[in-house]
Amino acid sequence: MAGEGADLPVAVVTGANRGIGYEVVRQLADRRHRVVLGSRDLDKGRAAAARLDPGGERVTAVRLDVADAESVAAMADRVTRELGRVDVVVNNAAILYDTWAQARSADLAEVQQALDTNLFGAWRVTQALLPLLRRSSHGRVVMVSSEGGSLHAMSGGTPAYSVSKAALNALTRLLAGELGRDGVLVNAVCPGWVATDMGGRGGRPVAEGAAGVVWAATLPDGGPTGGFFRDGEPLAW
Repeated sequence: MAGEGADLPVAVVTGANRGIGYEVVRQLADRRHRVVLGSRDLDKGRAAAARLDPGGERVTAVRLDVADAESVAAMADRVTRELGRVDVVVNNAAILYDTWAQARSADLAEVQQALDTNLFGAWRVTQALLPLLRRSSHGRVVMVSSEGGSLHAMSGGTPAYSVSKAALNALTRLLAGELGRDGVLVNAVCPGWVATDMGGRGGRPVAEGAAGVVWAATLPDGGPTGGFFRDGEPLAW
């Protein structure tokens, strides 16, 4: 992870070899962050990092499976040893947009799988990097959520995805309350319906969805915390 700009803020982005995560990495690197690009498949992560930063000075790929505690611990250990700081964590990794399912008949093994990545994955990563975040003078945590997890808007369908995102929103509130004294801002962001592999065709451009995530990742000191946003505007929980 050696390279220029050792004093630049460091961001860790999960699920970042494609889609929204990839674009978040690009935008943060453009804003003079050193970015750790987390990918379950290291070869795909390295290829993505090389496209974004051929010289390897701003973007570094690491193998990161957020559903695997050992993988998360290894990532945190490497970041600690080689960079010694983390200022931004973007919990983007997510799976299972289960449009085929209904809560009344859901496969609970599928629901558990979604929770392990979409909720517990974000929880694991945040806990693992928390010692470094607390040392930062501008710590930021962004949970990439969805309006599908809004209790206000919820009515049925996509049970694994919706429940996992609602739980992620609850975690956002808890962490924001606990980390406020450390100056760490924690927010949930819905990027909207974005044209990605998960979102499918017809959504908004990826760059637009990612911009709202980057907004939360680069909030000024004294900015909002414990909120749920899309494009910088509040959403109902």
